[in-house]
Amino acid sequence: MTAVHAAVHAAVRTVLGDIPPDRLGVTDAHDHLFLRSPLLAGQELDDVPAARAELGAFRAAGGEAVVQWTPYGMGRRAAELPGASRAAGVHVVCATGLHQAGHYAEETLAALRGRLAEVFVGELTDGIGTSGVRAGLVKVAGGFHALDAHARWTMTAAAEAHHATGAPVAVHLEQGTAAPDVLELLCGTLEVPPHRVVLGHLNRFPDPVLHVQAARTGCWLAFDGPSRAHHATDWHMPEAVRALADAGFGAQLLLGGDTVTAGARSVNGGPGMPYLLRRVRPRLAAGLGEELTDRVLRDNPARAFAVEWP
Repeated sequence: MTAVHAAVHAAVRTVLGDIPPDRLGVTDAHDHLFLRSPLLAGQELDDVPAARAELGAFRAAGGEAVVQWTPYGMGRRAAELPGASRAAGVHVVCATGLHQAGHYAEETLAALRGRLAEVFVGELTDGIGTSGVRAGLVKVAGGFHALDAHARWTMTAAAEAHHATGAPVAVHLEQGTAAPDVLELLCGTLEVPPHRVVLGHLNRFPDPVLHVQAARTGCWLAFDGPSRAHHATDWHMPEAVRALADAGFGAQLLLGGDTVTAGARSVNGGPGMPYLLRRVRPRLAAGLGEELTDRVLRDNPARAFAVEWP
């Protein structure tokens, strides 16, 4: 089994401050309380009472922590996160980073030229705007089977931020693709240690050969998306996770819901955050066993997002 260990004296940086990794608990390793994008017009996650209710519903289902992957400029509402976290009794980890270019106005991107890594580091160490909230990870994104110039720019800045702070780099893989390109750039050219890289959305491209190739590098493998509608590959997820566990990579697996539209929230009639624990967890436990499933939801996120911060 590939060994992935959190640093001694490491902490998970939540919106309420740094906590010991063993306090994180059962974790949705990739989700969204707030999110806004021109690509999802009319479906924004921008309602504070709904976000609080969703977090409360997750807590009622047994959840203890949520990692929000919403990056810079996409309506993170960082100032609202501490109150939501306190009210629900759920730890929340917030991201810095930058998504694909299509999620931003050109003037927004132009204003970040030449200072992107500085922005990431500032949000990780000093805080996001005047909110007082510090980010606990960097989120970036690849493209469909390739990395364009925008992806290479953002990943280069993410690597700089990692080297300055130790923060993990979480990667949206478009439809689950381009994992080899991402790892070649981040872990090869840019020298980010593989155990500091989280590959998201592997469930959307259920190629077992590529999954094992990625796992052998030592990176984290996230299967995240049951709260999103109409993903034809969802039914492959349990077998893909089981195959990786059987191959000895159970210590590198992460699970998340990835709720990205208002209609997907459980409080609006969708599956939402609770679905991860209410339906996905028992389905995985049937194949992996209760002990390994609990480690994937509890122990693995604690190590994936723990950092020995400067």
